[in-house]
Amino acid sequence: MTPVTPVTPVTPVTPAVPVTSAAPRIAVVGAGMAAARFAERYGALGGPGRVTVYGAEPRAPYNRVLLTEVLTGRYDAESIALPLGGAEVRPGCEVAALDTAARKLRLADGSVEPWDDLVLATGAGPAMPPVRGLRGPDGYRLAGGVHTLRTLEDCAGLAEEAVGARRAVVIGGGVLGVSAARALAALGIRTDIVHQAGHLIERQLDGQAAAVLRERLRTLGVECHTGSRARAVHTGPGAPPPGGRRRVEAVELADGHRLDCDLVVLACGTRPRTALARAAGLPVATGVLVDDGLGAAPNVHAIGDCAEHRGTVHGLAGPAWEQADVLARRLSGADPDARYPGTSPRARLSTGGLEYAAFGAVDETDDPGLDVLRLTDATRGSYKKLVLRGDHLVGAILLGDLATVDALAGAFAAGGALAGHPLHLLTGGTAMTGVVR
Repeated sequence: MTPVTPVTPVTPVTPAVPVTSAAPRIAVVGAGMAAARFAERYGALGGPGRVTVYGAEPRAPYNRVLLTEVLTGRYDAESIALPLGGAEVRPGCEVAALDTAARKLRLADGSVEPWDDLVLATGAGPAMPPVRGLRGPDGYRLAGGVHTLRTLEDCAGLAEEAVGARRAVVIGGGVLGVSAARALAALGIRTDIVHQAGHLIERQLDGQAAAVLRERLRTLGVECHTGSRARAVHTGPGAPPPGGRRRVEAVELADGHRLDCDLVVLACGTRPRTALARAAGLPVATGVLVDDGLGAAPNVHAIGDCAEHRGTVHGLAGPAWEQADVLARRLSGADPDARYPGTSPRARLSTGGLEYAAFGAVDETDDPGLDVLRLTDATRGSYKKLVLRGDHLVGAILLGDLATVDALAGAFAAGGALAGHPLHLLTGGTAMTGVVR
């Protein structure tokens, strides 16, 4: 969903070279959600190729969206595994280099594997904020008690150190930061969110929705410090234990205020993993540049968090799956001319009693031609908003009550003029009073 600086349009990739083998070899580099979706859909569509998924992590693909639910114990690691549609998965097989001319890849153990079509689904890694004291003396490992939350291994490490912890600070108030804070609070840990933007989840919520969310978090034991920047992480004095690291004791904000804590979770966004593509000479800006067919070069494709399409790296599961679906249709032969037109901004979160959905343009302040229909229920902690241009829906927010989310999503996807009064998209027919501006 995050827009990035526009780049020179990608030259359309020439059609893939025909493969004479009865079973083309499709190598998928990366074993995340986009990779699993592609493999599953390719198999469901009856694709004739042999799909091999190479993953650096020591386990098969799983649903990263549910990591905070694993942290709280709602799910275990096995229950969030993703289907692969009969593809071969090779966990613990990190790809070290690509040779796109010879159509071969080299694994970290030195072995070489051939391919006929290559799918880059290398995903993204956590972004490290410019905060002093994040890393230990070796300059590599994070200080004791400081965690990212991107993998099941991260989740297991955080869960272990959460036992007995009393205070936590989450740096970053986007979707992951809010989810992580809610999960830590559910474990009985008093938690603070430090967020540099003026309100929480600013890319999908407006200020009023964020204010409602902030109050709901406060009732769960989470305090929010918006418009604040973490300046330093402070660890305990003295030498670290043998083989260990000094433990975090506080986070210092830019204004000098200190937040005491036992744990710090970094949730400051992600950066596409493009090192393999760049080293192989593929076009890379913020992400691997792809055309509407999701091609980066002949017989080379990219999907998910590592792909940049029309100047945008989405960084969300929904667009990644849409890209995977398009590429599966192309490579399976079900629809060789399938195109990915881009994804209209939309997001949804449902975790531990916190629910929201957002579609399209949610901030009407810069466009006087937009009207707004807004319903707020402070008692229930719900907020609903439609953004309209004439009788067309161009954006919406639901927070705290997702009863009409399916109807709203359908109306947004249809893109046509709304039939009847738009209030029904917020109330489902229930008589309520709305305010249109």
